[in-house]
Amino acid sequence: MPANGGRLVTVVIPAHNAEATIDETLLGVRAQTHRALEIIVVDDGSRDRTSEIVAKHSGSDTRVTLLRQANAGVAAARNHAIAASSADLIATVDADDLWAASKIERQIGALERGGQSVGMVYCWSARIDEDSRVLDTSFRPTDEGDVLARMCRGNLAGNASSVLLRKTAVLEAGGYDPTLRARKAQGCEDLLLYYRIAARYRAAVVPAFLTGYRNTAGNMSSDSCQMLRSWRIVAAEMRAYHPDLEQHIRAGEDYAADWLLRRNDLPLLSIRRLRSALRMTRRPASDIPCELGTPGVELGQRFEIGRLFAGDHDDSSSPRR
Repeated sequence: MPANGGRLVTVVIPAHNAEATIDETLLGVRAQTHRALEIIVVDDGSRDRTSEIVAKHSGSDTRVTLLRQANAGVAAARNHAIAASSADLIATVDADDLWAASKIERQIGALERGGQSVGMVYCWSARIDEDSRVLDTSFRPTDEGDVLARMCRGNLAGNASSVLLRKTAVLEAGGYDPTLRARKAQGCEDLLLYYRIAARYRAAVVPAFLTGYRNTAGNMSSDSCQMLRSWRIVAAEMRAYHPDLEQHIRAGEDYAADWLLRRNDLPLLSIRRLRSALRMTRRPASDIPCELGTPGVELGQRFEIGRLFAGDHDDSSSPRR
């Protein structure tokens, strides 16, 4: 049992046609050194074996619960799980991402050291490929405390799989916004929630690579047009409520353009159109996060998840690749 005791954490996993990755994701979650977990997987209208694979995990680990819904998008799936949760702490992880074994334990420690004013704890993420091999470890933010202005400059947490959140903070912020999907603008649901939480709470960081964030051709963050629409909608809300942070919001739009270019290796014509759409230039070099310390993972190596504990029978559908 971890030093922080048995404080219950609800792990929220939205899953849509995730049969290729959900097994490894669940193995990493179930192997957390913090054992007091309520693991809720929401099958968001999958047409593959996602539910079957999750059901096998549920059969061998009573902490795993499978919920099903008609396809409604990632925000609705996360909100469904949060509404069903029993814990006062929420940790989301996408069905293709991975966690190191100590992630939740270390984040609870940071949350408790920070006190009630801390509503979000994030960690560093290593970008991984389809085979779970580490591609990049360059993003290492260390911002803590009042991070509202910093969140306007870009997603400080990096993605939806790196955070531990107070449930009260999530609910006060209105949960994940499902209207982005209706506006064909999925992708920044996590940034929008974190921004809203940052307007009310402080943040803390665990400066270690405890999340493996998968970059594949099919995930939402690889759809440049959709991500661009999503960014612009979030920026519009930021401007409406915090016009005093315009300089930071513009820097965030700048960061979004660079991020999309780097992630998608866009041709020159697309680059010009993207910058024209956002009416900005490249982010200055001084704004690029600096290299700090020694990486906790090595490029080209597999991102390491933990091993199941005694009594956690591995009846999953496929061996780890």
